[in-house]
Amino acid sequence: MGAAGAREAPWSRRREGESGGESVRRPILSLTERQRPPPSTLRAEMAKRGERLEPSRARSLLSGSEAWLFDCDGVLWRGESAVPGAAEALRRLEGEGKKRLCYVTNNSSRTRRAYTEKLRRLGFPPAEERQVFGSAYCAARFLRSALPPGGAAYVLGGAALSAELEAAGVAHLGAGPAPPPEDHAHFGASAPLDPRVRAVLVGYDQHFCYGKLCLALRYLLQEGGQEEGGGGGGGGPGGGGGGGRCLLVATNRDHRLPLEGGAAVPGTGCLVKAVETAAEREAFVVGKPSRYIFDCVVSEFHIDPSRTVMVGDRLDTDILMGNTCGLTTLLTLTGVTTLEEVQGHLESGCPERRSLVPDYYVDSIADLLPAFRD
Repeated sequence: MGAAGAREAPWSRRREGESGGESVRRPILSLTERQRPPPSTLRAEMAKRGERLEPSRARSLLSGSEAWLFDCDGVLWRGESAVPGAAEALRRLEGEGKKRLCYVTNNSSRTRRAYTEKLRRLGFPPAEERQVFGSAYCAARFLRSALPPGGAAYVLGGAALSAELEAAGVAHLGAGPAPPPEDHAHFGASAPLDPRVRAVLVGYDQHFCYGKLCLALRYLLQEGGQEEGGGGGGGGPGGGGGGGRCLLVATNRDHRLPLEGGAAVPGTGCLVKAVETAAEREAFVVGKPSRYIFDCVVSEFHIDPSRTVMVGDRLDTDILMGNTCGLTTLLTLTGVTTLEEVQGHLESGCPERRSLVPDYYVDSIADLLPAFRD
């Protein structure tokens, strides 16, 4: 792999938002001017952070912005019900406000087409697939450029992730249920490996099991098409990509998915952590708060970060990504975050916690509607 050295850097770096990772633009982090992204022109007039977005300030936000990025679950809808007033707010943003609307989600269990269909079904403005940036699509986009010619990915994921990989022309295997093993030793030592595999991709996988974890680890232990210490028996003939470390890529790190009534189920981050623990390596994550998913938006629409608003309901994904990338951030309280959490971060002396504080908050995205009225 001729560009192996250049490829190693992205997935070997630290998680964004951690000490030593990519720089966060907030002045409280005492970064040098060279490290900071250009300041957002939308934030220049702000007296403080974490303030309620009143109609007068919302009008200024509307006049100074060009693009609005929306998380979906907990922001535009809850389950199969649209947040009241959200569809009208987006129609006004796109129609009267002439704003570019994009949808940025960590959910890897739906394709872009499924999101456009849900937007239409719930009464939101019609959207093209190119406006939707899901973690499944972005993972496929990443692997299309990162894999060597003839390379493939071993996937822990479902049908939607497989469909996005297929659409991007990324060869892959492993998605869906795993065949039941006769014993764990078969998966751990003697199951045949596909010599083309040069990446392991972890997404939402309701069929995740010990056998899949064993296979993922075996692929990740390969070096140059041969398992470490395997004496030539692991990779099979050809190596399928010719050297280089097998990549570990994940769609997102969301550790818990909230349900109605206060219940929750484990998120993709739990599966990612299992693979990372076994492999003793950290995955390169394409979803929020990684700037990679935002870079995908920029490459498609050439938007100006300083004139872009990120709207979300999660501090550690939506808001952190927006803050890291130099966007104006707007938290809506229709999802998983409470105002008390924001206040706790704001009053904290911890720079990492302060980086989770949004520029503004609203009870609901419908709170934008008065800004369109005289």
